[in-house]
Formats: sequence, structure tokens, C-alpha cells
Amino acid sequence: MPAAPFTRTPTARELRSDLILAAVMFAGAILSAALSTIAEMYGDEQAEPWTALVYAVVVTAPLAVRRRWPGIVAIVVALAYFVAISLRVPEIYVGNIAMFVSLYTVGAWMNDRRRALIVRVGIILGMFAWLIIVMYGEAIAEADKAEVAAGAFSPYVAFMMIQILLNALYFGGAYYFGERSWHAAQSREVLEQRTVELEREREVTAAQAVALDRVRIARELHDVVAHHVSVMGVQAGAARLVLDRDPEATRRILTGIEGSARDAIHELRQLLETLRTPGGETADGASTLTLDDIRDLVDASNEAGLPTAYSVIGEPVHVPSLVAVNLYRIVQEALTNARRHAGADATADVRVRFAAGSVEVEVVNTGRVVTAVRPGLGQLGMRERAIASGGTIDLTPRPLGGFRVRATVPLPDTDTDAATRERTTASTTPTPSTSPAPAAAAERGTP
Repeated sequence: MPAAPFTRTPTARELRSDLILAAVMFAGAILSAALSTIAEMYGDEQAEPWTALVYAVVVTAPLAVRRRWPGIVAIVVALAYFVAISLRVPEIYVGNIAMFVSLYTVGAWMNDRRRALIVRVGIILGMFAWLIIVMYGEAIAEADKAEVAAGAFSPYVAFMMIQILLNALYFGGAYYFGERSWHAAQSREVLEQRTVELEREREVTAAQAVALDRVRIARELHDVVAHHVSVMGVQAGAARLVLDRDPEATRRILTGIEGSARDAIHELRQLLETLRTPGGETADGASTLTLDDIRDLVDASNEAGLPTAYSVIGEPVHVPSLVAVNLYRIVQEALTNARRHAGADATADVRVRFAAGSVEVEVVNTGRVVTAVRPGLGQLGMRERAIASGGTIDLTPRPLGGFRVRATVPLPDTDTDAATRERTTASTTPTPSTSPAPAAAAERGTP
């Protein structure tokens, strides 16, 4: 959409200043006319004094509205000045100032720039043509009086050249300063518009930052609370079932609940410290999580009663902290959902794959057949984390029952020393009861 053309509109204060200017100029014109009459500047050819009073009104009153109608004011002042000089009205100084001000105002305030150019050029050319004609006639008259031909280098012609140069500076100055004022106002307008736009963008950016922070806080709280509370709920249910017949197992399960509660409090404290710290960084914040910590999630899942296998495929490479945290949280949420929705006999399989230029985490669980995916906060959080890491995520129900979560994130190319790494092809975490191998086999057999 093209920008609107620049227009200049006078303020109430500027209009009041024009009234003051016209009043001051009128008082000056009366004083100048009185002194010029006494001094008899035009000698015997001088007009009657009352003409100076009329001229003072005509040449100064239009200045009161010079910013409203600059073109008309300039033409009226120029005509009044022309008539006054022709009739030898005894006032020349304030008229010259009024002419300068009116020409300047056309350049500085007339919004139609084409008309502004025509008005100024027309007045200037007319004045110069009139000046040259008058001065040439006077030069011939002076030459006749002296009974010599008017030569190119006579004293009077030299005086004429000085007059022409002075008028060129006079009219050129009015034209130049008017244009400069217009362009300065235009630049200020552009700067003010940019300032307003920048302020608006700053407000939008601040609002977006607040919204992103709220989303991030909600996502972190959901991941931390949902995971640990889910584990504690499952463990509390198991403890209730064996409370009377197996006190030792109950004690072990309660110890697990205590550990889950302690972990939840620790992670919540880290999150609060991150929010309170300028820049959002803490010395021991969530950024210390790595992909290796996924094994702890698998251990917790096994303890909570969901038999879960863990394997690392490919040669591990360095993963940026933000990517590692997001992938960790995706696995955490996927296992939490499996414990909550998969059913009593479900199993899970967690795989971390390192490929050329990417890393992938995949969580597959058996269990109930999912007929329709109902988006919730957990799935939304997993998608946001994958996108924030520059990757993609696939949330798909399995035809034979269960669910699959697969997130893939590209990694920058890095040169690492292969001799310092341990080559790991696969490692499996033992499960306390049911083997998760059927889940993996079923997954490989599904599209």
C-alpha cells in the first residue's frame, strides 16, 4: 500500500503567531511610511501619505492567513508591492520583508508543490522583467541627461548590475529557505511516522514475548507436574493393592513416591529460579538435561509399572542443550501418556537414533487401540518443542493398539574425534516383568 502524500497543516499556535506577525508588520509599515514621508524618499514624485496607510494594510493583513492560503497571499503581496513601487508610495522596507515572507511561505507551506513552483517562478520572473525594464528606462534617461550613450560599463549600468544581484539573492533566498523548510518538515514527518511504527512494533513484540513466556511456562509446568504426578499416582495405586499382603513391596513403592515427589519439587524449583533470573539462565537449570538423562525416564517408567525398553542406535554426537531438553521433554510426555492411557498390560520402547545430520527420538507403546487422536496440552507441548528445535514430530496411533511418537531434529555438521567416543549400537534396559520386544516387533511390522 503506497504511503499517503505528505501534507503540512498549521497548528493553532502557528496560526496565532501569524496574527501576531501581521500586527507587528503593520505597526512597522506605519512607522516606516511616516519616516519615509518625512524623508521624502521619492522627492517630488512621491505619492500622498494616505496611500502609504492603504498600502500598509494591503501588504501586511494577508500575512495573518499566510499558512492557510500561501499562494493567494503571495500574489496579493506581490501585486501590492508592484503597485506601490510604481506609484511611488512612501514605504519600501516593510513591503520588501512582506514579499520575502510570502514567497518563503509558499515554498514552506503550500501542499500542492506544482502550484507552489508556478506561483514562485511566476512572481520572480515577473519582478525581474519589471525590474529590468524600469532600470533600462532609467539608464537611458540618465544617459540623455549626461548627453552620452548608455555604455555597458557606465557607472549607472554597474549600479543596475548590483541591484540585479541583490534581487537575485533576495528572491533566491526566499525560494531556497522555503524549500528547505518544506523538506525539513517532510523529514520530521517521516521520522515521527517511523517512531510511531517502531513504538507499535515494540508493543507488539513485548506482547508476543509475554505470550511466548506464558506458553513456555505453561509447557514446562505441564511437563514437570504431569510426569511426576502421573508416576506418583500409579505408584500410590500399586501400594494400595499390596499394602496388606506385602509390606516390603509397599515400603519400596512408597520410597519411589517419595523420590518422585522430591524430583518434582527439584524441577519446579529450577523452573522458578529460571523465571526469576535475568536472561532466563541458571547455573544448574533445566539446560543441564542431556539425551543421556532419557535413561532415567525409562528407569522411572519401569518402576511405575510400565515395562519400558531403551536403545541408542547409531553413533552419539553432540546435541545442543536446547534440543536435548526439548527431546527429553517429548520422551517424558510420551511415557506419561502411555502410563495414563495405554492400559494395564501395555509396554513401551524408547529409541534414540543418531543419523547423518539429525537426531531422532521415538517412543512406541502397546495397549488400547486409539480410534481418534484427541489433541491435548501434552501433544500441543510436544509439537511446540519439536518446532522450537527446528524439527518435525509425528503423533500416530498404531493399528494393533498403542501409540507412536517420533520426533526428528536436524543437527549442524560438527567435526568430532571418533577415537574419543564410545560406539554404541544398542543397549536395552531390563524390565521387571513383561518384555517390550513384542512392541518393537509389532512396530517394525506396521507402516
